Amino acid sequence: MFGSKKERAAFFSIISNTTLIVIKIIVGMVTASVSIVSEAIHSGIDLLASAIAYASVKKASVPADKEHNFGHGKYENVSALVEAILIILASLYIIYMAVVKFSTMEPVSYPLVAVVVMGISAISNYCIAKYLYKVAKETDSIALEADAKHLSVDVYTSVGVFVSLLIVSLTGWRVLDSICAMVVAGLIFYEGYLMTNKALKDLLDTALPDEEVRIIKSVLKGKNGLIKDYHDLRTRKSGSERHIDLHLTVCKNEPMYKIHDTMDTIEKELQDTIGDCTVMIRPEPCEHSTNNKCCPKECSMDNNKKAVQDE
Repeated sequence: MFGSKKERAAFFSIISNTTLIVIKIIVGMVTASVSIVSEAIHSGIDLLASAIAYASVKKASVPADKEHNFGHGKYENVSALVEAILIILASLYIIYMAVVKFSTMEPVSYPLVAVVVMGISAISNYCIAKYLYKVAKETDSIALEADAKHLSVDVYTSVGVFVSLLIVSLTGWRVLDSICAMVVAGLIFYEGYLMTNKALKDLLDTALPDEEVRIIKSVLKGKNGLIKDYHDLRTRKSGSERHIDLHLTVCKNEPMYKIHDTMDTIEKELQDTIGDCTVMIRPEPCEHSTNNKCCPKECSMDNNKKAVQDE
């Protein structure tokens, strides 16, 4: 039914979020708790985000074609950006609801029922988020990572609502319901901001993280016996796939098949070291005919050949 582990994880997230939404909406309407309603809205956004994530990872797995020569990985980045915007909009609406509830001071009905529901929600979200993070790390999927972050924030907000409703049930301090909803909205807004920033970086082809660039340079440095130098190193990321582009300086007298073997060796080591990546290498001959410092041995061979020919 599902083509990949990423698709299975995204679909599982959709099912779990749908179940939690139905429960929270019913309990929120029965208890008249704005904090539970805010959680239902948050879960609704998570459901939409999960659906978007499922569609994006499915599309991103499609191989490169005539119209998309570099693959479809950017669909995951667009998905993450859309999710982030939805999260920010949801947080603003929750703040509006909390202000309205604060002004009316409507009491919370059946607070203990609300407490139990939020406890179940916190536990469910924790388990699902942990699973999604695991799959996101294994597959390097930004869409699943974004989905997991939604649910991770849900864990904290669910616990916060759980505690506030417990206090309301014990003390009757109704104002805590609105205050908790505002805190939930603040956390959701901050999450949306971080996600927007990360999604935009990949969409704008920002270079890979410094740590990954250091790994790339370390691999190239380890090939000093096969290459002379490298330059114009460029990196970017599309979905879970990294793109690495560089110019490789090799000896002018090196046979083409050896140069090709060297390039294959570098590409394989980079893929084994940093994961899913496409490596584009442009070999360039050194100028040892005019610069003896580049390849002294080869230049010496050239000079000897020339001397024999002159004789």
